[in-house]
Amino acid sequence: MIYALGSNGAGQLATGNSEDAHSPTLTSFPRTSDGIQSIVAGGNHTVVLCKSGEAYATGENVDGRCGIPFQSCDDKTNITTFQQSNGIEQNTTWKLCSATWESTTFVSEQNEVYSCGTGNKGELGLGENITSSTTLQLIPNFPPKGLQVIALAASMNHTLAVLSNGEVYGWGNGRKGQLGQPAMIHWTPCKIANIPFEAINAVCGRDFSYIVGPPETGQHLILGADKWSLISQAPKTLPPWMQIGASWGSIFVLLKSGQLLSWGRNDHGQLGPDNLAPLEKIAVGSEHALALTNSGKVLAWGWGEHGNCGEPTESNGDVKGRWNELAVDKRCVAIGAGCATSWLVCADG
Repeated sequence: MIYALGSNGAGQLATGNSEDAHSPTLTSFPRTSDGIQSIVAGGNHTVVLCKSGEAYATGENVDGRCGIPFQSCDDKTNITTFQQSNGIEQNTTWKLCSATWESTTFVSEQNEVYSCGTGNKGELGLGENITSSTTLQLIPNFPPKGLQVIALAASMNHTLAVLSNGEVYGWGNGRKGQLGQPAMIHWTPCKIANIPFEAINAVCGRDFSYIVGPPETGQHLILGADKWSLISQAPKTLPPWMQIGASWGSIFVLLKSGQLLSWGRNDHGQLGPDNLAPLEKIAVGSEHALALTNSGKVLAWGWGEHGNCGEPTESNGDVKGRWNELAVDKRCVAIGAGCATSWLVCADG
């Protein structure tokens, strides 16, 4: 079962209404024994990908960004409970997905890449000046023949795909250099040149891309704007790590030691507070973060104006220099974070 809290103006929490939640609230997610692989979120929509390959979506769907044809929905604007994204055919299964502000990208088990929704800056990857698709459309000629997509990430308006040969392709807004040079909009997937190592993972911030090599090598690269000193404050190499994340303006690296390394924007307390207990997992939203401790506690900090960091908050909605504990009466096994939304995946037992 999944609990959620935070911004819910378009039903993106799947609680059956459009009211913000300031404490963990049970969602409409169907019980599944297969487990949750990932939770991704755009500005006002959420997609949950199961390990079985099924995807469920909720929230704004006026342009089909949930992977559900809006014509088939009772409400042509918003979905307030989880509905299955059936894909191109009834038996389509997915292995990866990501979300920009107004679009979603899916990678099928057959290694085909599809997108839907709105992308005024190339977010759909479907070709020059194609800015809308109300149904899932195949991105042609991608990935290159013989290669697999092994990781997929997106932020406000750009997407990265890491391939099985260590190359990284990107599409969408690249005007800050987040997709390499030349700094421009890319309407179709374009290989990012001059990455000095074989990539295995990547995450996206609002105006930057963060790419990493194998965990033991320390290799990493930041492309894009150096706002908030993201590039100039970055360590030369990384200690051994197990997970990476990015908010709109900050980078997070969970080390194998259980410690959290973070740098970048911190005006709302986005960076990891001091004296965190050893961590097992992290989840990073637009301007807040969650952590699952080794003892099973869920901690939240950063910008929490919509309730996504729980209570209490400062007068401006921040949880700064400390954390709140998000408590439920079930054992939490995974976490997720989106645009002012937080997600707790709990064991049924």
